[in-house]
Amino acid sequence: MTTAVRVALGERSYDIEISRGNLPLLAAFIREHRRVTHAVVITDDNVGPRHSHAALASLAADNIRADLLTVPAGEGSKSVAQANLLWNELTRLKTDRKSVIIALGGGVVGDLAGFIAATYARGLAFVQIPTTLLAQVDSSVGGKVGINLPAAKNIVGAFWQPAGVLIDLDVLGTLPDREFRSGLAEAVKYGVILDADFFAWLEQNADAIIARDPQALEHIVAQSCRLKARVVEQDEREDTGLRAVLNYGHTFCHAIETVTGYGQFLHGEAVAIGMVCASRLAESIGRIDAEVTIRQRNLLQRLGLPTEIRGLDPEALLAAMQYDKKTEHGNLRFVLPARLGFVELVGGVDRQSVFNALHAKTA
Repeated sequence: MTTAVRVALGERSYDIEISRGNLPLLAAFIREHRRVTHAVVITDDNVGPRHSHAALASLAADNIRADLLTVPAGEGSKSVAQANLLWNELTRLKTDRKSVIIALGGGVVGDLAGFIAATYARGLAFVQIPTTLLAQVDSSVGGKVGINLPAAKNIVGAFWQPAGVLIDLDVLGTLPDREFRSGLAEAVKYGVILDADFFAWLEQNADAIIARDPQALEHIVAQSCRLKARVVEQDEREDTGLRAVLNYGHTFCHAIETVTGYGQFLHGEAVAIGMVCASRLAESIGRIDAEVTIRQRNLLQRLGLPTEIRGLDPEALLAAMQYDKKTEHGNLRFVLPARLGFVELVGGVDRQSVFNALHAKTA
Protein backbone atom coordinates (compact mmCIF):
# COMPACT_ATOMS: atom_id res chain seq x y z
CA MET A 1 0.00 0.00 0.00
CA THR A 2 1.03 3.57 -0.63
CA THR A 3 0.65 6.36 1.91
CA ALA A 4 0.55 9.88 0.50
CA VAL A 5 1.22 13.00 2.55
CA ARG A 6 0.58 16.38 0.94
CA VAL A 7 2.66 19.41 1.89
CA ALA A 8 0.29 22.25 1.03
CA LEU A 9 2.30 25.36 0.13
CA GLY A 10 0.34 26.88 -2.71
CA GLU A 11 2.36 26.82 -5.92
CA ARG A 12 5.22 25.10 -4.04
CA SER A 13 3.01 22.22 -2.83
CA TYR A 14 4.28 18.67 -3.25
CA ASP A 15 3.54 15.07 -2.35
CA ILE A 16 5.41 12.63 -0.16
CA GLU A 17 4.84 9.08 -1.40
CA ILE A 18 5.58 6.35 1.15
CA SER A 19 5.56 2.74 -0.01
CA ARG A 20 7.67 -0.38 -0.46
CA GLY A 21 9.56 -1.18 -3.63
CA ASN A 22 8.67 2.11 -5.33
CA LEU A 23 12.20 3.26 -6.19
CA PRO A 24 11.98 1.59 -9.65
CA LEU A 25 8.91 3.77 -10.26
CA LEU A 26 10.95 6.97 -9.93
CA ALA A 27 10.42 8.16 -13.52
CA ALA A 28 6.64 7.80 -13.24
CA PHE A 29 6.70 9.72 -9.95
CA ILE A 30 8.61 12.60 -11.54
CA ARG A 31 6.37 12.62 -14.62
CA GLU A 32 3.36 13.15 -12.37
CA HIS A 33 4.80 16.51 -11.35
CA ARG A 34 6.71 17.89 -14.34
CA ARG A 35 8.01 17.28 -17.83
CA VAL A 36 11.66 16.22 -17.72
CA THR A 37 14.25 15.17 -20.29
CA HIS A 38 17.42 15.38 -18.16
CA ALA A 39 18.08 14.40 -14.57
CA VAL A 40 21.23 14.50 -12.46
CA VAL A 41 21.27 11.97 -9.63
CA ILE A 42 23.50 13.05 -6.73
CA THR A 43 24.38 10.30 -4.27
CA ASP A 44 27.28 9.20 -2.07
CA ASP A 45 29.70 6.31 -2.27
CA ASN A 46 27.77 4.27 0.31
CA VAL A 47 24.31 4.61 -1.19
CA GLY A 48 25.23 4.72 -4.88
CA PRO A 49 26.40 1.11 -5.23
CA ARG A 50 23.24 -0.13 -3.49
CA HIS A 51 20.47 1.95 -5.01
CA SER A 52 21.58 4.13 -7.94
CA HIS A 53 21.07 1.36 -10.51
CA ALA A 54 17.32 1.18 -9.83
CA ALA A 55 16.98 4.95 -10.10
CA LEU A 56 19.02 5.23 -13.29
CA ALA A 57 17.27 2.26 -14.90
CA SER A 58 13.86 3.78 -14.21
CA LEU A 59 14.89 7.09 -15.79
CA ALA A 60 16.49 5.42 -18.82
CA ALA A 61 13.39 3.28 -19.43
CA ASP A 62 11.38 6.50 -19.69
CA ASN A 63 13.88 8.10 -22.11
CA ILE A 64 15.15 10.57 -19.53
CA ARG A 65 18.85 11.33 -19.95
CA ALA A 66 20.38 10.62 -16.56
CA ASP A 67 23.80 11.42 -15.14
CA LEU A 68 25.20 10.20 -11.83
CA LEU A 69 27.40 12.30 -9.52
CA THR A 70 28.85 10.66 -6.42
CA VAL A 71 30.28 12.43 -3.36
CA PRO A 72 32.14 10.94 -0.39
CA ALA A 73 29.82 9.69 2.34
CA GLY A 74 29.70 11.72 5.54
CA GLU A 75 29.05 15.20 6.90
CA GLY A 76 32.32 16.45 5.43
CA SER A 77 30.71 16.56 1.99
CA LYS A 78 28.40 19.38 3.09
CA SER A 79 31.13 21.87 2.28
CA VAL A 80 31.91 24.81 0.02
CA ALA A 81 34.60 22.73 -1.69
CA GLN A 82 32.20 19.89 -2.53
CA ALA A 83 29.51 22.31 -3.69
CA ASN A 84 32.04 23.93 -6.02
CA LEU A 85 32.93 20.55 -7.51
CA LEU A 86 29.27 19.75 -8.13
CA TRP A 87 28.51 23.14 -9.70
CA ASN A 88 31.35 22.58 -12.16
CA GLU A 89 30.18 19.04 -12.90
CA LEU A 90 26.70 20.35 -13.72
CA THR A 91 28.30 22.73 -16.20
CA ARG A 92 30.22 19.87 -17.79
CA LEU A 93 26.99 17.86 -18.10
CA LYS A 94 25.28 20.77 -19.87
CA THR A 95 22.68 21.04 -17.15
CA ASP A 96 20.05 23.66 -17.93
CA ARG A 97 17.11 25.22 -16.09
CA LYS A 98 14.77 22.39 -17.12
CA SER A 99 17.05 19.70 -15.68
CA VAL A 100 16.00 18.01 -12.45
CA ILE A 101 18.34 17.27 -9.53
CA ILE A 102 17.60 14.00 -7.71
CA ALA A 103 18.96 13.60 -4.19
CA LEU A 104 19.49 9.87 -3.55
CA GLY A 105 20.81 9.36 -0.04
CA GLY A 106 20.55 10.41 3.56
CA GLY A 107 20.40 13.84 5.13
CA VAL A 108 23.84 14.93 3.97
CA VAL A 109 23.09 14.14 0.33
CA GLY A 110 19.63 15.69 0.57
CA ASP A 111 20.92 18.92 2.10
CA LEU A 112 23.85 19.18 -0.32
CA ALA A 113 21.95 18.24 -3.48
CA GLY A 114 19.10 20.54 -2.49
CA PHE A 115 21.56 23.39 -1.98
CA ILE A 116 23.05 22.72 -5.41
CA ALA A 117 19.54 22.74 -6.90
CA ALA A 118 18.68 26.00 -5.13
CA THR A 119 21.79 27.81 -6.33
CA TYR A 120 22.68 26.48 -9.80
CA ALA A 121 21.19 28.49 -12.67
CA ARG A 122 19.21 30.43 -10.06
CA GLY A 123 17.24 27.38 -9.08
CA LEU A 124 16.52 23.89 -10.45
CA ALA A 125 13.72 21.53 -9.56
CA PHE A 126 14.77 18.66 -7.35
CA VAL A 127 13.33 15.42 -5.99
CA GLN A 128 14.21 13.85 -2.67
CA ILE A 129 14.73 10.07 -2.42
CA PRO A 130 15.75 9.63 1.24
CA THR A 131 17.53 6.35 1.97
CA THR A 132 18.07 6.67 5.72
CA LEU A 133 15.40 6.66 8.40
CA LEU A 134 16.49 10.09 9.61
CA ALA A 135 16.08 11.57 6.15
CA GLN A 136 12.73 9.82 5.65
CA VAL A 137 11.22 11.13 8.88
CA ASP A 138 12.77 14.58 8.87
CA SER A 139 15.37 16.16 6.61
CA SER A 140 13.83 15.28 3.22
CA VAL A 141 10.66 17.21 4.08
CA GLY A 142 10.36 20.98 4.46
CA GLY A 143 12.80 22.47 1.97
CA LYS A 144 15.72 23.34 4.24
CA VAL A 145 18.91 22.84 2.25
CA GLY A 146 22.46 23.89 2.98
CA ILE A 147 26.09 23.26 3.72
CA ASN A 148 28.36 23.67 6.74
CA LEU A 149 31.20 26.01 7.56
CA PRO A 150 33.89 24.97 10.05
CA ALA A 151 32.40 27.30 12.68
CA ALA A 152 28.74 26.36 12.27
CA LYS A 153 26.48 23.66 10.87
CA ASN A 154 23.96 24.51 8.10
CA ILE A 155 24.90 28.18 8.31
CA VAL A 156 24.92 28.60 4.50
CA GLY A 157 21.69 27.53 2.86
CA ALA A 158 18.24 28.27 1.52
CA PHE A 159 14.59 27.32 1.73
CA TRP A 160 14.05 25.34 -1.48
CA GLN A 161 11.11 22.97 -1.58
CA PRO A 162 11.41 19.70 -3.50
CA ALA A 163 9.08 18.86 -6.36
CA GLY A 164 8.31 15.64 -4.53
CA VAL A 165 9.62 13.13 -1.98
CA LEU A 166 9.71 9.44 -2.88
CA ILE A 167 10.17 7.20 0.17
CA ASP A 168 10.89 3.51 -0.43
CA LEU A 169 10.79 1.77 2.95
CA ASP A 170 12.55 -1.27 1.48
CA VAL A 171 15.84 0.65 1.23
CA LEU A 172 16.00 0.66 5.04
CA GLY A 173 16.89 -3.03 4.81
CA THR A 174 20.46 -2.07 3.86
CA LEU A 175 20.76 0.63 6.55
CA PRO A 176 23.41 -0.12 9.21
CA ASP A 177 22.06 -0.48 12.73
CA ARG A 178 23.73 2.65 14.05
CA GLU A 179 22.25 4.76 11.23
CA PHE A 180 18.83 3.23 11.84
CA ARG A 181 18.88 4.09 15.53
CA SER A 182 20.09 7.59 14.73
CA GLY A 183 16.95 8.21 12.69
CA LEU A 184 14.72 7.21 15.59
CA ALA A 185 15.83 10.29 17.55
CA GLU A 186 13.99 12.58 15.15
CA ALA A 187 10.83 10.49 15.49
CA VAL A 188 11.05 10.82 19.28
CA LYS A 189 11.44 14.57 18.77
CA TYR A 190 8.10 14.77 17.00
CA GLY A 191 6.41 13.06 19.92
CA VAL A 192 7.90 15.53 22.38
CA ILE A 193 7.13 18.67 20.41
CA LEU A 194 3.78 17.92 18.76
CA ASP A 195 2.13 14.62 19.65
CA ALA A 196 2.14 13.11 23.14
CA ASP A 197 0.11 10.13 21.88
CA PHE A 198 2.80 9.39 19.29
CA PHE A 199 5.43 9.57 22.03
CA ALA A 200 3.46 7.06 24.10
CA TRP A 201 3.11 4.81 21.04
CA LEU A 202 6.89 4.87 20.60
CA GLU A 203 7.31 3.86 24.25
CA GLN A 204 4.83 1.01 23.87
CA ASN A 205 6.33 -0.27 20.62
CA ALA A 206 10.06 0.20 21.26
CA ASP A 207 10.85 -3.51 20.88
CA ALA A 208 9.01 -3.79 17.55
CA ILE A 209 10.72 -0.63 16.34
CA ILE A 210 14.20 -1.95 17.16
CA ALA A 211 13.29 -5.19 15.37
CA ARG A 212 12.36 -3.07 12.31
CA ASP A 213 8.80 -4.37 12.23
CA PRO A 214 7.41 -3.25 8.83
CA GLN A 215 4.13 -1.87 10.17
CA ALA A 216 5.91 0.00 12.96
CA LEU A 217 8.34 1.59 10.51
CA GLU A 218 5.58 2.63 8.15
CA HIS A 219 3.71 4.30 11.02
CA ILE A 220 6.84 6.11 12.25
CA VAL A 221 7.67 7.51 8.82
CA ALA A 222 4.11 8.47 7.88
CA GLN A 223 3.27 10.13 11.19
CA SER A 224 6.57 12.02 11.32
CA CYS A 225 5.99 13.33 7.78
CA ARG A 226 2.42 14.37 8.64
CA LEU A 227 3.56 16.26 11.72
CA LYS A 228 6.40 18.04 9.96
CA ALA A 229 4.18 18.92 6.98
CA ARG A 230 1.67 20.51 9.36
CA VAL A 231 4.32 22.82 10.79
CA VAL A 232 5.94 23.66 7.45
CA GLU A 233 2.57 24.57 5.96
CA GLN A 234 2.04 27.16 8.70
CA ASP A 235 5.56 28.60 8.80
CA GLU A 236 7.52 27.64 5.71
CA ARG A 237 10.40 30.08 6.19
CA GLU A 238 10.45 30.45 9.99
CA ASP A 239 8.78 33.85 9.83
CA THR A 240 6.43 33.34 12.79
CA GLY A 241 8.65 31.22 14.99
CA LEU A 242 6.40 28.16 14.79
CA ARG A 243 8.82 26.19 12.63
CA ALA A 244 11.51 26.72 15.25
CA VAL A 245 9.84 24.01 17.35
CA LEU A 246 11.29 21.48 14.87
CA ASN A 247 14.70 22.43 16.25
CA TYR A 248 14.02 20.96 19.68
CA GLY A 249 17.38 19.82 21.07
CA HIS A 250 19.21 21.18 18.05
CA THR A 251 20.87 24.17 19.75
CA PHE A 252 22.80 21.68 21.85
CA CYS A 253 23.00 19.17 18.98
CA HIS A 254 24.60 21.50 16.44
CA ALA A 255 27.10 22.74 19.03
CA ILE A 256 28.10 19.14 19.76
CA GLU A 257 28.53 18.39 16.05
CA THR A 258 30.52 21.56 15.46
CA VAL A 259 32.88 21.09 18.40
CA THR A 260 33.55 17.46 17.44
CA GLY A 261 34.26 18.35 13.80
CA TYR A 262 31.10 16.73 12.39
CA GLY A 263 32.65 13.29 12.75
CA GLN A 264 32.22 11.83 16.23
CA PHE A 265 28.42 11.71 16.42
CA LEU A 266 25.77 10.91 13.86
CA HIS A 267 23.18 13.68 13.64
CA GLY A 268 20.48 11.67 15.41
CA GLU A 269 22.87 10.76 18.21
CA ALA A 270 23.62 14.43 18.79
CA VAL A 271 19.88 15.20 18.61
CA ALA A 272 19.21 12.60 21.32
CA ILE A 273 21.79 14.16 23.64
CA GLY A 274 20.51 17.64 22.77
CA MET A 275 16.91 16.76 23.62
CA VAL A 276 17.88 15.51 27.06
CA CYS A 277 19.95 18.66 27.65
CA ALA A 278 17.05 20.86 26.54
CA SER A 279 14.63 18.99 28.77
CA ARG A 280 16.99 19.33 31.75
CA LEU A 281 17.21 23.04 31.02
CA ALA A 282 13.41 23.31 30.95
CA GLU A 283 13.24 21.36 34.20
CA SER A 284 15.81 23.57 35.90
CA ILE A 285 13.84 26.76 35.17
CA GLY A 286 10.55 25.27 36.31
CA ARG A 287 8.81 24.61 32.99
CA ILE A 288 8.40 20.85 33.46
CA ASP A 289 8.81 18.26 36.17
CA ALA A 290 11.48 15.56 36.19
CA GLU A 291 9.18 12.89 34.76
CA VAL A 292 9.16 14.54 31.33
CA THR A 293 12.95 14.39 31.17
CA ILE A 294 13.09 10.86 32.54
CA ARG A 295 10.63 9.54 29.96
CA GLN A 296 12.63 11.05 27.12
CA ARG A 297 15.92 9.72 28.44
CA ASN A 298 14.50 6.24 29.05
CA LEU A 299 12.92 5.97 25.59
CA LEU A 300 16.06 7.18 23.84
CA GLN A 301 18.17 4.71 25.77
CA ARG A 302 15.77 1.85 24.95
CA LEU A 303 16.22 2.77 21.30
CA GLY A 304 19.99 2.53 21.70
CA LEU A 305 20.79 6.23 21.58
CA PRO A 306 23.26 8.22 23.71
CA THR A 307 21.86 10.71 26.21
CA GLU A 308 24.94 12.26 27.84
CA ILE A 309 27.92 14.36 26.76
CA ARG A 310 31.30 13.09 27.77
CA GLY A 311 34.70 14.74 27.40
CA LEU A 312 33.63 17.94 25.61
CA ASP A 313 34.62 21.43 26.70
CA PRO A 314 31.45 23.21 27.91
CA GLU A 315 32.92 26.62 27.07
CA ALA A 316 33.50 25.51 23.48
CA LEU A 317 29.94 24.22 23.29
CA LEU A 318 28.54 27.50 24.60
CA ALA A 319 30.63 29.44 22.09
CA ALA A 320 29.36 27.27 19.22
CA MET A 321 25.75 27.91 20.30
CA GLN A 322 26.16 31.58 19.46
CA TYR A 323 25.92 30.61 15.78
CA ASP A 324 22.55 28.97 16.29
CA LYS A 325 19.99 30.35 13.82
CA LYS A 326 17.51 31.04 16.63
CA THR A 327 19.92 33.49 18.27
CA GLU A 328 18.72 37.09 18.15
CA HIS A 329 20.84 40.16 18.96
CA GLY A 330 23.45 37.85 20.47
CA ASN A 331 20.96 36.25 22.87
CA LEU A 332 20.44 32.50 22.82
CA ARG A 333 16.93 31.13 22.49
CA PHE A 334 15.95 27.53 23.15
CA VAL A 335 13.02 25.33 22.18
CA LEU A 336 11.86 23.97 25.53
CA PRO A 337 8.96 21.71 26.53
CA ALA A 338 6.08 22.84 28.71
CA ARG A 339 4.70 19.28 28.64
CA LEU A 340 5.01 16.27 26.38
CA GLY A 341 3.54 17.23 23.03
CA PHE A 342 4.04 20.98 23.41
CA VAL A 343 7.16 23.16 23.26
CA GLU A 344 7.85 26.89 23.03
CA LEU A 345 10.71 29.15 21.98
CA VAL A 346 12.23 30.62 25.15
CA GLY A 347 14.76 33.43 25.54
CA GLY A 348 16.41 35.02 28.52
CA VAL A 349 17.95 31.80 29.82
CA ASP A 350 21.00 32.51 31.94
CA ARG A 351 24.40 31.11 31.00
CA GLN A 352 24.82 29.07 34.18
CA SER A 353 21.56 27.21 33.59
CA VAL A 354 22.72 26.26 30.09
CA PHE A 355 26.09 25.18 31.46
CA ASN A 356 24.40 23.01 34.09
CA ALA A 357 22.09 21.42 31.53
CA LEU A 358 25.09 20.16 29.60
CA HIS A 359 26.28 17.93 32.40
CA ALA A 360 23.62 17.46 35.08
CA LYS A 361 22.50 13.86 35.52
CA THR A 362 18.84 13.01 35.26
CA ALA A 363 17.56 10.95 38.21
